[in-house]
Amino acid sequence: MSIEIYRDAWGIPHLRADGARELARAQGRVTARDRAWQLEVERHRAQGTSAAFLGAGALSWDTLARRVRLDDTARRCFRALERRDPETADWVRAYVDGVNDELPGTEAPEFARAGLAPGRWEPWTPLGVWLAVHLLFAGFPAKLWREEAIRHLGPESVGLFATDGPGTSGSNGWLLAGARTTSGHALLAGDPHRYIEDPGVYQQIRLSCPEFDVVGLAVPGIPGIAHFGHTGAVAWSITNAMADYQDLYRERLRRTGAGVEALGPDGLWHRATRHTETIEIAGEPPVEVEIIETERGPVIVGGPEGLDGGVLLEEGTAGAGAARTGTARTQTARTRTPDDTSPDTRTTAHPAPDTPLPFRLALSLRHPPRVTEDLGFSALLPLLRAREVADVDRAFELWAEPVNVVQAADTEGGLLHRVAGYVPVRDEANRTRLVPAWEPGHEWRGRHTTPRAGLVDGVAVMANQRGPATPLGVEFAPPHRADRIAGLLAEKERWSPADMPSIHTDTHLASAQPLLDRATALDDLSPGAAAVRDTLRHWDRRMDASSHEAALYAAVRGAVVRRLAAHPAFAALADPPAYPDVLLPWLGLVPRIAFALEHLLRAEELYGIDRDGTVREALEEVAAEPPRGVWGDTHRLAAWRALPDADRELPALSGDHDCVLCTSAVPGLTDLAARGPAARYVWDLARREDSLWVVPMGASGLPGSAHHHDQLPLWLRGELAPVVTDWRQLTKEGI
Repeated sequence: MSIEIYRDAWGIPHLRADGARELARAQGRVTARDRAWQLEVERHRAQGTSAAFLGAGALSWDTLARRVRLDDTARRCFRALERRDPETADWVRAYVDGVNDELPGTEAPEFARAGLAPGRWEPWTPLGVWLAVHLLFAGFPAKLWREEAIRHLGPESVGLFATDGPGTSGSNGWLLAGARTTSGHALLAGDPHRYIEDPGVYQQIRLSCPEFDVVGLAVPGIPGIAHFGHTGAVAWSITNAMADYQDLYRERLRRTGAGVEALGPDGLWHRATRHTETIEIAGEPPVEVEIIETERGPVIVGGPEGLDGGVLLEEGTAGAGAARTGTARTQTARTRTPDDTSPDTRTTAHPAPDTPLPFRLALSLRHPPRVTEDLGFSALLPLLRAREVADVDRAFELWAEPVNVVQAADTEGGLLHRVAGYVPVRDEANRTRLVPAWEPGHEWRGRHTTPRAGLVDGVAVMANQRGPATPLGVEFAPPHRADRIAGLLAEKERWSPADMPSIHTDTHLASAQPLLDRATALDDLSPGAAAVRDTLRHWDRRMDASSHEAALYAAVRGAVVRRLAAHPAFAALADPPAYPDVLLPWLGLVPRIAFALEHLLRAEELYGIDRDGTVREALEEVAAEPPRGVWGDTHRLAAWRALPDADRELPALSGDHDCVLCTSAVPGLTDLAARGPAARYVWDLARREDSLWVVPMGASGLPGSAHHHDQLPLWLRGELAPVVTDWRQLTKEGI
């Protein structure tokens, strides 16, 4: 077996081997060499064991991971993969073997800081990592928010607050046909928006063997190149389709002498599986978590006793409304009932009562991998082997999770713009709200055929807006990013790879207009507030780090958001229900108002709120204490690290949530940005060596490495590094 590892000037690994299996092992080895600590963190997240070394702050995630049965689902999916696609299963095993070859000798200093030794990967661990990365990707907790908003504000609130929020991952992507480029061949460009992590969530890599030679952005811990790749003959990229494919069911549970039963849509009580697990917590006593699974899926919130402390009661017979009491919040559910791990789903012939009885809240999650035992890993090898758009299209027919919009182009002029992934067919109510498990009509009935789309004037733009995926989703991103990209591309006829950064880094903020309209229409302001108004009236709407006007706008916006959030009309939504902490980002009132602000300001009426008065008060507040500097003084990158470094300086950022340069803060709460472009890429179908890319940090996850953060200055300036394909320009590394 021959394996060779090379590096380019940025430390990016280029791997060469005799075959696909050997190459997977090499990819596992080099990933463990470069990202050992990151792999350890992701393995623990997938298992729900991260609190054992990260402490109580990780307990809420670990509890969710255990209750949703991430590790068990990964095992099931891998066993199914072995049956359906043994070649891919063996390829995944080879990757895991490479990880296990390299991990024991790691020099990553974080292990000593955490008092941890590298653990061993199992064949299904990559599938668990994939599940953990994407479990919240589709934003099923948004249904909890909708439930609360509808209950307190009415059904119209769903549309009013519908917008891409802080808990949702998105991306920009655009495809230019050859007629719109300087080379006459297609270009693909864009940037995935995710939480910025250190090390980064994408790994630049090249995989070469006699079957294929692919450069792209891999997910550390996952073999192959799933999201963004270029084989030389064909290239592909994705964005989040914003589809809805996860359901939350209200469950009615009761304890019996044999375990736990759930009320089904047939009016009978069915046996649920049940056992307990213990979560270790660094520096604290362990906690016991009860794991329950009904015929719908794992129970992720509450249980037979409801949420801890008896809060949130479900009262009445099937379909009755909810009455809620109490405000207690805890992390886990505890029980002293003997364990019952039986998969038996026998029914008990006790129909639901006709008279109202109290039932306490429990929510189960139904999501495709748990139902189908398929994560779509069978698409990964065909993607690497693709030679034309038709091959990419066939590969994405095997895609399952998450649901994405795909764009692809090949050197022969082939183009692709489609949705890929598993979206179940079910009742409309399932897509928008919590549905009662005890009522018929909420079952899954097969899967949707995913839509396709074409190009307009040689261009296709995807930015999480309503588009080909519209029939499959509920909430989408505002159209601002997509409209701005399309508008910029229309400004000239032909584009080159070198032109693309001007689009990546565009900072125009179209969503500012409703607030500016209200502000500039006001009179009878104090001299200071009038000066703020007049400055904003002449502002160019660009959220540049060096702009004082952008800082002034952000200050006014934040003040408006806080004042709206404090209005009595929204008082019932100010304190989220007692759900687990990991779900609370979707339930926060301030973020919900912040990201729906333009809708709230443009609505014909807003629950009797004097919005002009609110904007007036915000202008006066900012006039009394204006920002002293520029936008970049407070808008800074706050990358996530498993072991935080309090002394690290946070770099200044341009952009904002609705800019093409999407660097997301939470107006009204903080100007720090935790989300942004997790990579930027330009795939050139004329000459792959003219392609460009960059990541926020660097190729190496090792502190002290020359390539740990060497791409950060480029990323901050909006510059891109060349994709090197000439082996003679690379440096060989020892195995």
